[in-house]
Amino acid sequence: MAARKTQAKPNVSADELKQFYRDMLLIRRFEEKAGQLYGMGLIGGFCHLYIGQEAVVVGLEAAAEEGDKRITTYRDHGHMLACGMDPDGVMAELTGRTDGYSKGKGGSMHMFSTEKDFYGGHGIVGANVPLGAGLAFADKYLENDRVTFTYFGDGAANQGQVYETFNMAALWDLPVIFVIENNQYAMGTAQKRSTSTGDIFTRGEAFGIPGEAVDGMDVLAVRDAGVKAVKHCRAGKGPYILEIKTYRYRGHSMSDPAKYRSREEVQKIREEKDAIEHVRDLLLQGKHASEDDLKAIDKEIKGIVNASADFAKESPEPALDELWTDIYADAAPQNA
Repeated sequence: MAARKTQAKPNVSADELKQFYRDMLLIRRFEEKAGQLYGMGLIGGFCHLYIGQEAVVVGLEAAAEEGDKRITTYRDHGHMLACGMDPDGVMAELTGRTDGYSKGKGGSMHMFSTEKDFYGGHGIVGANVPLGAGLAFADKYLENDRVTFTYFGDGAANQGQVYETFNMAALWDLPVIFVIENNQYAMGTAQKRSTSTGDIFTRGEAFGIPGEAVDGMDVLAVRDAGVKAVKHCRAGKGPYILEIKTYRYRGHSMSDPAKYRSREEVQKIREEKDAIEHVRDLLLQGKHASEDDLKAIDKEIKGIVNASADFAKESPEPALDELWTDIYADAAPQNA
């Protein structure tokens, strides 16, 4: 097995490293449990797992401040957990229960939390990108110094509405960070077969939007790039593009056997680039934590995830009359 790069950076504390490790491990164990529940028939519909990409959201959340917003696509469980949403509520929503964040009616791809400034989970490829710019437009109008993280994939980067959004965001200097989670495959199509450029972030140059490519398997690199992008936006300089090059270990969704790539390719990334193992190595080699310390964290995380699954199983399914709620807003005139 090839050695991972484990040289510690001076601008991170032992406590931060431990938190990164814990947060990424929570996402991975949660997603593994979600995969199990899907196989048991307790999660219906589509289910897209985030295993392998944990460093992206954990690193960027480390650069965010209270009140900053985030919006993403259908591969969204990791984003929810990283911004502080309760694992119980997320798992209950995945299993279609009333204690879920969308009362069991949104499922894996569509849940929201205004409390945590999480605006979905969206199933239409690329459609969340203009919505993210809209959130940023509101913040610019309100002059509240907030930033919006708008996540989308390498496949969505070829959609036309993305470039319409780039144009408007640049024209209006919107405080939006366009985060391209480039996991190398647009569903089952490799980037080199679907995208005309090696680096996707360079497409922002036509609109005057700066950007950069980032190693998405290194949470510290993601954090540092996020800090830079956030500073750019808060300074009133307009949007910024981060193309975060990551890798998903599972198929596009639970129904995808992922035959378009070899087991050797996936195993090579796991052995040489895994984001969680990288932080684990930093903690152990820097003597910031012992094997027993990390085992204790793993035990704690497994307890949280198992409890979320139990909570979801015990939560009731929505009543039939829930079919008619949260559909229309009451728009009757107040003076009528």
